[in-house]
Amino acid sequence: MRDVDGRTRVCSLIGNPVEHTLSPLIHNTLAEYTEKNLIYVPFSVEADRLEAAVRGAYALHILGLNVTVPYKSAVIPYLEEVDELAKQIGAVNTLVRCEGGYKGYNTDMTGLKRAMESDGIYLEGESVILLGAGGAARAVAFLCAHAGAEKVWMLNRTLERADRVAEEVNSVFGRDCVTPLLLTDYDKIPKGKYVAVQGTSVGLHPDVEAAVVTDSAFYEKVHTGYDLVYKPGDTKFMQLVRAGGGRAFNGLKMLAWQGILAYELWNDIVVTKEQAQNIIEKLREKTKVYE
Repeated sequence: MRDVDGRTRVCSLIGNPVEHTLSPLIHNTLAEYTEKNLIYVPFSVEADRLEAAVRGAYALHILGLNVTVPYKSAVIPYLEEVDELAKQIGAVNTLVRCEGGYKGYNTDMTGLKRAMESDGIYLEGESVILLGAGGAARAVAFLCAHAGAEKVWMLNRTLERADRVAEEVNSVFGRDCVTPLLLTDYDKIPKGKYVAVQGTSVGLHPDVEAAVVTDSAFYEKVHTGYDLVYKPGDTKFMQLVRAGGGRAFNGLKMLAWQGILAYELWNDIVVTKEQAQNIIEKLREKTKVYE
């Protein structure tokens, strides 16, 4: 166990609940790898104490914070600055200490981008099918547009919500990037091969046999599928992608990279490829997730 002394810096997670977070595993392991005198602890924060928690963290010289549900948007009014991508998305998950308070970033989405790139997928110029229009899918739509995706087809059970997200994204980026469709209208997507991102909670443990779309004709359009779910490690969506001839990945690398990128921001360092891979393996072991 590492020693804690008067020079130990503290990073933390705020949210509610936080009991099952894997973030301490990521950050305390990285502190060991990079020989930083730093510890990471989660704090459960009640909704009416969110501002006090942010102000108190700054007063206590806490180096940085992660923010989890339900505060990723609610915390923004209490920040000194917000990164441009996080501002577009309207949600932050990482707070970096700055003059007078904290600056907010969204390493959830940059983590997904880094995970994709580690698998040889680059969003610039890519065509994407996005399943869902909730908070996570909305963030993915902004990421795709921000990263230069040529087209995003957003499929959702209700068209109204997908319409709203598409209008937001297209307005921010000044181009017709996101096209909303009903989930049942996937046959309207032009023929071709796409990256598909599963941005809903469907298939999450214990509902492991569920998938948003089950028709094999849909999966013939997919050359690579990413499921934001990481437990189970092999979701029904992933199985269907592979059955259609595509590659399939779960959300574990995204989980790892969002933490790694936050750690890099807090400490102004670059985590090595070997260290990053070790974090991914530790998470696999912890969650019993295997690709």
